[in-house]
Amino acid sequence: MIGINGSPEEDFDGTNTIKGGYQADRAERSGLPMSTTGSDLRVNGEDTAQPRETVSFLQENLFTFPSILLGGLPITVLDRQSAAFLMISAARKRRPDKRPYYFTSANGEVIARVHTDARIASLFQEADQIFADGQPLVFASRWLCRIKLPERVATTDLFHDVARLAEFVGITFYLLGATEAESNKAVAAIRVRYPNLRVIGHCHGYLAGDALEAKLDEINALAPDILWLGLGVPREQIFVRDFAARLTNVGVVKTSGGLFDHLAGKTLRAPLWAQRAGFEWLWRVLMEPRRLFWRYMTTNPQALYLIWRYSK
Repeated sequence: MIGINGSPEEDFDGTNTIKGGYQADRAERSGLPMSTTGSDLRVNGEDTAQPRETVSFLQENLFTFPSILLGGLPITVLDRQSAAFLMISAARKRRPDKRPYYFTSANGEVIARVHTDARIASLFQEADQIFADGQPLVFASRWLCRIKLPERVATTDLFHDVARLAEFVGITFYLLGATEAESNKAVAAIRVRYPNLRVIGHCHGYLAGDALEAKLDEINALAPDILWLGLGVPREQIFVRDFAARLTNVGVVKTSGGLFDHLAGKTLRAPLWAQRAGFEWLWRVLMEPRRLFWRYMTTNPQALYLIWRYSK
């Protein structure tokens, strides 16, 4: 795998001040309440028929979405379609300090790990946006938080939302992660499904030393708008910490976990009913019991307590 060489805040005052102020006051300022019905996008209650118009609008209003505290992490309140538009807009706007925007995701396992390892907590606290990847977080927000999450923003679904928009507006992708075989299969599947999407490069995630240095230079030279990073927690977060400053020509880094294995057809998604009921984790355990049984049996109880204790 790629060579990668304090406890979370418990006093949350309704604002986010994560690195650089890009999330400052997200929770206090309602910003852009967005919802989708069919193919229409509504911003501030008004229909926006053209994706380019919506992207242009969001470029001037990035990071004004509200957030809530779930299990000690500031989670952005938005639906999948809004998250997709936000990623496209951020990729086009770019940051003043030339670092890529850093978007990541959280579920129950992440919450448990953040509270047991201060180093992992600090990695997530650096994110510009944290999306709710787990359906249980959506359920918890309805009972414990002042704003309800509209839906789960799973990266395995979000990728396709972003890809459809990227085809339309010309946004470029680079995929980094998984094995060489799965990376090749994933990109082949993407090109069949999205023939007009510009995937300008991809690479497996098993790099170190000179090979890693050369790959970082290659990615920066290619200047993808969005770098999808599939190394797993916490390797992908450590990658952002260690190398984001070198990727000055990249617009957004989105951590992606096992996304490429899903795209390649190696890992099957849970049935839709299981996803909606919040049992996708159980499906994954049934598919890979040796690897995942003990992980979820230890992190799930922790996550339940932490979500109950540190949410509002």
